[in-house]
Amino acid sequence: MKTNKKIYNMLLIYALAGLAGCKLTQPIEQKARISTPQTFAGQSDSTGIASIQWKTFFKDAHLTALIDTALQNNLDLKIAAQRIEIVRSNILAVQGALLPSVSAEVTGGGRKFGDYTMDGVGNYDTNFSENIDADRRLPAPFLPDYFVGLRSAWEIDIWGKLRTQKKAAYNRLLATEKARHAIITGLIAEIASAYYELIALDTEMAIIQKNIALQQSAVETIKIQKEGGRANELGVQQFSAQLFNTQSLEVEKQQEIIEAENKLNLLLGRFPQPIVRNNILEQTLPPTALAGVPANMLRRRPDIQQAQFDLLANYSEQQAAQLAFLPSLNITAFLGFNSFKSNLLFNPASLAYNAIGGLAGPLINRKALKAGQKRAEATSLEALFTYNKAVLTGFQEVSTSLKKLENNRKINDFKTQEVDVLQQAVVTSKDLFLTGYASYLEVITAQRTVLEAELSLTDVQKNQYLALIELYRSLGGGWE
Repeated sequence: MKTNKKIYNMLLIYALAGLAGCKLTQPIEQKARISTPQTFAGQSDSTGIASIQWKTFFKDAHLTALIDTALQNNLDLKIAAQRIEIVRSNILAVQGALLPSVSAEVTGGGRKFGDYTMDGVGNYDTNFSENIDADRRLPAPFLPDYFVGLRSAWEIDIWGKLRTQKKAAYNRLLATEKARHAIITGLIAEIASAYYELIALDTEMAIIQKNIALQQSAVETIKIQKEGGRANELGVQQFSAQLFNTQSLEVEKQQEIIEAENKLNLLLGRFPQPIVRNNILEQTLPPTALAGVPANMLRRRPDIQQAQFDLLANYSEQQAAQLAFLPSLNITAFLGFNSFKSNLLFNPASLAYNAIGGLAGPLINRKALKAGQKRAEATSLEALFTYNKAVLTGFQEVSTSLKKLENNRKINDFKTQEVDVLQQAVVTSKDLFLTGYASYLEVITAQRTVLEAELSLTDVQKNQYLALIELYRSLGGGWE
């Protein structure tokens, strides 16, 4: 009697300890997300260019055709689509955990009990009982066991742990879809940038070829002057050297064009081939580029939205990790035919069924659960910091692109005036050289300087387009 009382007291102590261990703290409260400014510097409009669809934003028909091809064939996009399917399968797995599992079972086996055991003695006595008919006598010494039926197991989600895991899986799916949108936005911006870089290379090639023609004319002119005694061999050599240098630039530019075309074809998911494109004169920039309000950027930028969904998913997983400390309610059952003789297996009297429900919770060794809780807390805080970093990065990119676009417009005005003056200087130096008022070195310097200035102007014009494209991407435009 005393022994039973001791056992009862021990069980009561363990039960109380288990209930005390089930007491949960609230998940770590995520610190206030980073507060954002109300407007971008120098911007007061509520709508921005990000709300414009890419087919409307980009006016060049050749460019829009390239983007459309990339959206169908780009391998990174196809990989992202498969990642979404992988995450979608996780939702199915979590949904299945909320429902009971039912499996069909056909088993057969046997066992020989020891003669000096409770089962062995009981079976021995049963076989000699006069009240047992022949069919119900146990085979000896080996006892077969046959079962055909259904078995079921079900964890009742009384604390919401499984529902929390389902919520986390759903947010993971949304985050993966936003990751795909980020790839689309980045891909459109990358294709547009590569396209305008290619157009700029064409413009630089045309400038180089124009200068080659001018320098060839200068070489022919100084050769004639040498024959007339008005110039010497040194002048011919200087003009010829400049021509060779410019011709080498032409070859270098041809290689850059090939590399740019191949890069663009890779983004399009196809083998190298010529890229059909317009020239720089057929491109137009909008007079103003509006960024809108920061709130719109937070809603539109896919990487920020991805970070936000990851934040929610990690928060749910942190809650599930804490709910794992609570007891779980499990129900197991079976229904079928069970017999120790195969010929009696499907006899109505062989029908057997069972249902058991019980609470079970971790009590002593819970280090694995505590480790999971710590991991979930750290991951949740990491997701918070990742979200804050994404917001800061977005603001930095928008601010940089706005200033770059504004400053490049100013630089373009100065460079245009510089090129106009230097082109006049080339004509003036040539006229002065022909009349003997300027040396051939002044002509060479003027030609080299105007070439450098024209190439620099082309680079500035290209940077204007790239800054506009980067602003469009950084505001979250293009994925819709």
